[in-house]
Amino acid sequence: MFMFERTRNLQLSIIKQMEIRASKYPDVVSLAQGIPSFDTPSVIKRRVEKELAKGTCARYSLSPGLPELRELIEISLARQQMFYDWQKEILVSAGSIEGITAAILAVTSPGDEVILFDPNYVSYRELVVLAGCEPVFVPLDEANGWSLDLVNLERAITPKTKAILFCNPNNPTGTTLKKEQLLAMGELAKRHNIFLVTDEVYKDFLYTDEPFFSLAQVANFRPWVIRVFSFSKAYAMTGWRVGYLHGDEKVVGEILKVHDSLVTCAPVVSQYAAMGALEMGEEDMNNFRQEYLLRRGLICSRLDRLKEIFDYIKPTSSYFVFPRLRQGFSGQTRLASQSSFFSSWDFALELLDKVHVAVVPGIAFGPSGEGHIRLSFGRSQEDINEAFDRLEKIF
Repeated sequence: MFMFERTRNLQLSIIKQMEIRASKYPDVVSLAQGIPSFDTPSVIKRRVEKELAKGTCARYSLSPGLPELRELIEISLARQQMFYDWQKEILVSAGSIEGITAAILAVTSPGDEVILFDPNYVSYRELVVLAGCEPVFVPLDEANGWSLDLVNLERAITPKTKAILFCNPNNPTGTTLKKEQLLAMGELAKRHNIFLVTDEVYKDFLYTDEPFFSLAQVANFRPWVIRVFSFSKAYAMTGWRVGYLHGDEKVVGEILKVHDSLVTCAPVVSQYAAMGALEMGEEDMNNFRQEYLLRRGLICSRLDRLKEIFDYIKPTSSYFVFPRLRQGFSGQTRLASQSSFFSSWDFALELLDKVHVAVVPGIAFGPSGEGHIRLSFGRSQEDINEAFDRLEKIF
């Protein structure tokens, strides 16, 4: 009998579990997985076609990534007031999650603690456990717009704490941390000598007038900040599996060793696609943002029509909304549970089985996610309307 000790405490992402279950229904409408409804822009595909015709995609790149791509990333970062050397401080990854995993493996040792905000992206806990570390959850304050309580954060830091891993804008809540909260986090990291791994894949989808702020813009925090980005969401490239990270030279040098062991290099064909995104993809990305803004309005209006079932905080970023199920809702619907406690998992499964609508149960995102569901408005307006039409039939 085999003993799978390393994977014993891991589980397949609940998002993926829901998508696998949903695949049983040919007419399913999914608001679950965070996949943009758009195709990869044609300018990006044409850029790749050129390289395929030249035969440049059939061989490995350097492990840190194509030099010309890393140069483009350096230029892009400089425009955002982040100054990093493409030769020593920028690493192209096979999607953001590979970059985050490599970073956590590089900066921690088994038995260390990694702080996660709660709720947080589903894969963070699994990769922390995979690294042999202990995830420590710090709840965000839903009553104050899912804000961060810095007192609670500092209380969670112990001598075993090696890193704080968080996404900003937040997935699943669709909210963004304020600049003053981030600066205070930077001071905490500096004082306690811990890393801040910041996943900023949704930074291009903001719906407020405030500019996006990253701790990687502050030179004083450079030794502690590892910033991760992916082309998946901004440029509708989830299938290409390409992203990047950047940080101080000493840290990135250590992450590179892990990255090389995991994947050798990011897919070369996808690296050329990333070059096309940086060279020519901004107009398409801006168009995506405008369409998501319309879809946000649509999904919020449909939630408002079910206000006896759902309460929610209007998202200010990303393409997710994280409504809370109102207390006692099951008695007002035909989804009444046998149990007095009707969990988000129960709720999601009944929606899928009864009306073939896939959502993500909030418990997937941490203890504070219980009692919520995550809905994606990255899907088309037609899908959003069809999903809510089905929901309204059973409530």
